[in-house]
Amino acid sequence: MSRRIDHSDPDSLVKFLQPIVSQFGCDLEESDVTPIGKKRLLRVLIDRDGGINLDDVAEVTRAISKALDADEVMGNTAYTLEVSSPGVDRPLTLPRHWRRNVTRLVEVTLVAGGKVNGRITSVTDEGAELDVKGRPRTIAFADITKAKIQIEFNRPAGNDEPAADGTEEN
Repeated sequence: MSRRIDHSDPDSLVKFLQPIVSQFGCDLEESDVTPIGKKRLLRVLIDRDGGINLDDVAEVTRAISKALDADEVMGNTAYTLEVSSPGVDRPLTLPRHWRRNVTRLVEVTLVAGGKVNGRITSVTDEGAELDVKGRPRTIAFADITKAKIQIEFNRPAGNDEPAADGTEEN
């Protein structure tokens, strides 16, 4: 059966891609189609607990490409398929993003104002515990406006030792 993705409905693309990506134990983090001249770029971001490697990306790319060719969902217009993992600059918006970054340094902007820098020590469905200057601080996801991993060039070898200044501003 041939079908086309309704590009005005982002859920249409997700419904097509999700089962393909999940058969490899991955989560579909993001997908979009962007016109580029006479072609289109289909960009797909995947991730999973424990991370993904280049072999994983290659496997998922082949499976998506095969499914797209068999189903003709992209229509007759030429397209380029790009599959990758989200970069470190991706905002942490879901509990699974936080779980995948335990031991990493994060900067959190709070709804009440101010920022907190700390190392993620544990995560629940409701929030995360950070090590802020050697002290635990639990922050509910509902209290967070924005959260991003901080890049560390001299990250310590041990997971429990903070590498950077865990400053807290209010």
